Amino acid sequence: MVDNAVWLNLAVALGIGLLVGTERERSKARDQSADAEKESGQGEPALAGIRTFTMASLLGAITAMMNFWLLLACLICLALFASVTAYVRHDERRGLATDITMLFTMVLGALAMTSPALAASLAVCAAILLSAKESIHGFVLGVLTKEELNDFLILAGATLIILPLIPNESVGPFEAINPRNLWLVVILVMAVGAFGHLVLRLIGGRIGLPLVGFVSGFISSIATISAMGHRSREMPTLMAAAVAGAVLSSFSTILQTGLILAAISPATFHALLVPLIFGGASVLLYGTALTMSELHHPAIEAHRVAQSFSVKTALLMAGVIGFVLVISAGLNVWFGQAGLVIASAAAGLADAHAPTMSVASLVAAHKLAATNAALPILAALSVNAISKVVTAAASGGKVFAWRVVPSLVVQVSALWLGWILL
Repeated sequence: MVDNAVWLNLAVALGIGLLVGTERERSKARDQSADAEKESGQGEPALAGIRTFTMASLLGAITAMMNFWLLLACLICLALFASVTAYVRHDERRGLATDITMLFTMVLGALAMTSPALAASLAVCAAILLSAKESIHGFVLGVLTKEELNDFLILAGATLIILPLIPNESVGPFEAINPRNLWLVVILVMAVGAFGHLVLRLIGGRIGLPLVGFVSGFISSIATISAMGHRSREMPTLMAAAVAGAVLSSFSTILQTGLILAAISPATFHALLVPLIFGGASVLLYGTALTMSELHHPAIEAHRVAQSFSVKTALLMAGVIGFVLVISAGLNVWFGQAGLVIASAAAGLADAHAPTMSVASLVAAHKLAATNAALPILAALSVNAISKVVTAAASGGKVFAWRVVPSLVVQVSALWLGWILL
């Protein structure tokens, strides 16, 4: 007697064949229609449609149930048949997508017998990829430039090749530097720059850069400011938009700090609610004003920037953070546990969220009163602004820094004003 699970897996295999086959059937119809328009006669019938792909998926499922070697033999036979057919029906306009997809469908059918959810997910991805043929080809050939492709390959290499090879351990003075974390900073800066470049291409810089700044600020405000500074150097006509993006990234930091506190320690969140509102509102108004000023200006056609990001800027950013981490660790060693404020401020040089989470966790564990948590968190946010100032100057130059610094001064002043008024 066949188990119900087997019938369910067979049903998944059937669905996979129908899904992929449906897409190939429609693709076949489009190809035949195109051939009929270009040529006087009917186009040559396509090799496979919905029935063929459904049978291939079921064949893979059944042979997988019976014997692995039988499945392998069927795959080899199908590959040989597809190769011979492609040779006989040689057509330079036809690719190998259908032949490869048929083999892939058979493999998915076999996979459905052991991992139906995974097989179904892969089938959906394959169908989406196949149906987006025109869009993908149009993007690669008509939109994507050679320089952008090279940048993508650099980012992929930094993420997929270099990152796994870097040790994930503390080294250097005071064991303050984690090479893996620093390389993640490099990847993050490049990724933010690439994201900004993409949005810039799609919707323009006047709105795109502020939007990128706000979204990317939830990942890393410092990395975002670095990317915006580089963008302002490359495109001076969008200086105000880049500054707006940098400023709005600081608002994201305040907003994210509030969300972290609310999730870990509601008591600490309530203790810092007024300072966070003051600080967030001030920097939001500043960034919004810059964005609105851009909207009122006539649109300026800026020259296209070849590079999506600057590797030099990313490496410089990692170096600055590494230096800050060493200083932070040294302060912690020299002062010990003498003051939580000093430790939080030192950690804030590199990141504001880590000391925030640490202090909130102490309050949640009843090791620290919520009223005593406000000062170290505010110190971390304030000192973090210093790192942003250094980053803005290093990436965007004096002009960019002088336009970003007032927002940071206003933000820090508003935070402490809110704390004083409590």
